[in-house]
Amino acid sequence: MMTSKNNLLNVDFLIDKVISADNEKIADLGCGSFGYFTFPLAKKISRYGKVYAVDILKSNLESIKNVAKTENLSQIETIWSNLEIYRGTKIEDASLDAVLLVSILHQSEKYIDILKESARMLKLGGRMLIIEWNEGDFTFSKNNSARIKKSELKKELEKMPLDLIEDFSAGRHHYGLLLIKK
Repeated sequence: MMTSKNNLLNVDFLIDKVISADNEKIADLGCGSFGYFTFPLAKKISRYGKVYAVDILKSNLESIKNVAKTENLSQIETIWSNLEIYRGTKIEDASLDAVLLVSILHQSEKYIDILKESARMLKLGGRMLIIEWNEGDFTFSKNNSARIKKSELKKELEKMPLDLIEDFSAGRHHYGLLLIKK
């Protein structure tokens, strides 16, 4: 069982929720500098697929690019983007099989715009995996305002071309939502 470096999430368990073939195109939105999901995704889909590592910090993307080169993971492509801007990500409409939004929505007051941009890139039938911090969990923060209530997030998602197919516990401190584009 592979867990992230900080043992908060079971990476393989979560990746298995979105991957169905080894030739898929998947975006890790808000990938960060360590690629906790980017690298396992790339290894799982092999050279037949593509993993887009997307982040707003160019330094994060440089870190991902360097490790991908060292590990000969040519299926990883880094993309700089502000996900709060609709059509701001240089990925075509309806071109992705899956997107991952792991612990990034709570970092933005414009999280609804991030969801719209993410849905834009998904193919019909594409999967969106959202992982966020549980409300009231102060293990790593004293500020609960930096949490998105699952009920509020689900209400916003109902307004989008997405169907909720699974609501699950993603670990002791996180909840998960798996959606499909309709």
